[in-house]
Amino acid sequence: MAKRRIGILTGGGDVPGLNSVIKSVVYRGAERGCEVIGIRRGWEGLTHVNLNDPASKARYILPLNRENTRTIDRTGGTFLHSSRTNPTKMKNLPPALQGQKFEAKESTKNGVTSTAFDVTPAVLKNIEMLGLDYLIAIGGDDTLSYASELDRKGIKVIAVPKTMDNDVRNTEYCIGFSTAITRAMDAIERQRTTVGSHEDIGIFRVFGRDAGYTALYTAYVTGVRCCIPEYKVDLKHLIDLLIKDKCDNPSNYSLVILSEGAEWQGYAVKEYGEADAFGHRKKMSVAEDLRDEIKRATCEGTVVSDLTYDLRSGSPDFLDRLVAFTFAGMAMDALEEAKSGLMTAINDGRYAMVPIPDRKLGPRKVDIASMYDIERYCPQYDSKIGLPIFLTRP
Repeated sequence: MAKRRIGILTGGGDVPGLNSVIKSVVYRGAERGCEVIGIRRGWEGLTHVNLNDPASKARYILPLNRENTRTIDRTGGTFLHSSRTNPTKMKNLPPALQGQKFEAKESTKNGVTSTAFDVTPAVLKNIEMLGLDYLIAIGGDDTLSYASELDRKGIKVIAVPKTMDNDVRNTEYCIGFSTAITRAMDAIERQRTTVGSHEDIGIFRVFGRDAGYTALYTAYVTGVRCCIPEYKVDLKHLIDLLIKDKCDNPSNYSLVILSEGAEWQGYAVKEYGEADAFGHRKKMSVAEDLRDEIKRATCEGTVVSDLTYDLRSGSPDFLDRLVAFTFAGMAMDALEEAKSGLMTAINDGRYAMVPIPDRKLGPRKVDIASMYDIERYCPQYDSKIGLPIFLTRP
């Protein structure tokens, strides 16, 4: 393979396994005589950097080698750091771009008009100045949506999906998902002792703004009930089920897992704060709202546990390391074959290269008919013969 200069970045939320991808790309690149350039803080690195300013360049551009990546796969997080930056919708131009003209779009919400700039021309210029032949972007649907935009602009891009929500389209698995489930499973099994000691109803909140995979699969392996964004449950029926579970349990407690975006009929999750670069606002705790409803309807005690950020912390488990190293190898294979505009994936339980998903289609959702019991508010365990190991299709 001809010597190439490869850029690599991570965007959005961190998950365990990102560093395994970075290290593997660097090591494989070194074997092939390629130079790997780390772009720090995701898309911010290509929008905020001033390549003529040594301090700015040092902040955002990090040449990678076997020495400075040797041990990074042993820990979680991302060695390159991250941000939620959308170059197509920047509300404020960074200092490096002040005085330059970019396409601007105005929008009005709640009577307030705001302007957002598309600084893609600056991103393209920085990629050119860095001499990047390829760009490997690791992220969820938001980060990868801009990777797709760069692909349309002629940049050679390979995408690697990561998110503990596991909701990126065109793949059955995203890096970070297994570790999130493992962390949630362990936390719930530990906290059974506390919930049981006080004979309470335990309510666990996990991530999952638009898709309920994290809650559903955690419920699958812990044998408890769950509520997911794809289906609005009946509140009275949910409380009745939890009370019955409690009465039927010799230890006199019950458990339920809630996606952060889960709702019941007549209720919508409240949001707060300003929207991020991709239009997402933080969600208030549905777990605390359910606790209040249970208190109003019964005399039962409750324990609320927010597991969200704990699930993305720490080092990756075996599966996330395996998939991360494999996805990195697949990305480098595609690069060597001069392919671009593709994403590493698992389809039908097999590794595959697929098109980068179209963000207009939104996140991949749980198929209620085959995966969720709408009467018992729990996963469906039957009719799994013939399905791939992750029990779902891309």
